[in-house]
Amino acid sequence: MSSDDDLAQNATFDLGPCLYKLVDSLDACIDVNSREIGSQAVWSVSSCKQGYGVGLLRDDSLDTYWQSDGTQPHMVNIQFRQKTDIDCVAIYTDYKADESYTPSKLSFRVGNHFHDLKELENIFMQEPSGWVVMKLRDKFEGKPVRAFFLQIVVLVNHQNGRDTHIRQIKVFSAPSTTNSMNSNLETKLLSLPFSTVDFSMYSTVR
Repeated sequence: MSSDDDLAQNATFDLGPCLYKLVDSLDACIDVNSREIGSQAVWSVSSCKQGYGVGLLRDDSLDTYWQSDGTQPHMVNIQFRQKTDIDCVAIYTDYKADESYTPSKLSFRVGNHFHDLKELENIFMQEPSGWVVMKLRDKFEGKPVRAFFLQIVVLVNHQNGRDTHIRQIKVFSAPSTTNSMNSNLETKLLSLPFSTVDFSMYSTVR
């Protein structure tokens, strides 16, 4: 892979108030205290070609994909059982393999249910191959968005393609403040010196 390709595969795109990243791996850009929470939701799609249904968005394989089968826009609906803090969404696309089936414009909408959704952000993508990682933020407070319902809408495909391919979608919670505090506390406790004779007896493991 050329240096230009390397740059494109690990790029950050700042589109006004909207910020997303295109990366090869999620490990470098997802907070270690975040959790993947997609399994806690009910997933549905606006349409699908037979054999290419919603389950393929969650099978942890980059070789399979959901394919829509109908007119645009194409929608992925993610409904949680309780109001949930959503930090970011990661979507895997592969323009090199899918070409005109690859989304070029996505809309992210949130709400309490299907009928009160409001658009949070929309993004334009240029031939993406990799994980598109989109931070979802409350525009007034700047905090991770909190919602029952998240909808991802494919508005336009590359080359004006009709149907779309999406290979994987991951949804991550906001980083756990409690976990971070516990981790920091544990680190501090472990670094404290033993200050008494009794404690010093247990300062090393034989």
